[in-house]
Amino acid sequence: MMASESLRSPVEANSTEKKEEEKKSEGNSLVASSYWGISRQKVTREDGTEWPWNCFMPWETYHSNLSIDLTKHHVPKNFLDKVAYRTVKLIRIPTDAFFKRQYGCRAIMLETVAAVPGMVGGVLLHLRSLRRFQHSGGWIKALLEEAENERMHLMTMVELVKPKWYERILVLVVQGVFFNAFFALYLLSPKLAHRVVGYLEEEAIHSYTEFLRDLESGAIENVPAPAIAIDY
Repeated sequence: MMASESLRSPVEANSTEKKEEEKKSEGNSLVASSYWGISRQKVTREDGTEWPWNCFMPWETYHSNLSIDLTKHHVPKNFLDKVAYRTVKLIRIPTDAFFKRQYGCRAIMLETVAAVPGMVGGVLLHLRSLRRFQHSGGWIKALLEEAENERMHLMTMVELVKPKWYERILVLVVQGVFFNAFFALYLLSPKLAHRVVGYLEEEAIHSYTEFLRDLESGAIENVPAPAIAIDY
């Protein structure tokens, strides 16, 4: 047996391995659930019924869209959408008046605000899960990770911009007001709260685009990335 295997040519051996891999891939192709081709493990209860509370994966909630379209906009479709849109536009008026084209300082304020919704949503869903003895389907983890991601953006911008004392006071005030307002909003209507965040991110796209334009034009010095950004 070993002699016959040793007499096979490398080409035959490779073809055999390829056939075996193809058979395995055919068996797994129907259950692969990610762009890595890794199939999700099936989890069942003791009685054989399927476990319904698998944590969702990013590719199950939205499709990756890498196109660059700065004009992309979610058109308000109902009353709550319109309230969210008008609220964000109203918030932008004093922001533009105060910061003007100081996009580094604007980014610090933006990231301070952006790090709040994920934490608020994650905490409230966590408490609801404890009260109702129900799983969140992965939403708690996703929202808390989003809050941490935005916090790291803030830490990076602080290294780059070095905010002045009055900007730190402004951040303190804005954070206190926005946290409590968003907390109350999320209790009243989670859907409205999430839509507000969506429109805030649309405004962030425009702000960072202008930031990049000033960097490319030389209006803002293009300094090397700080160690915290490289590490993150």
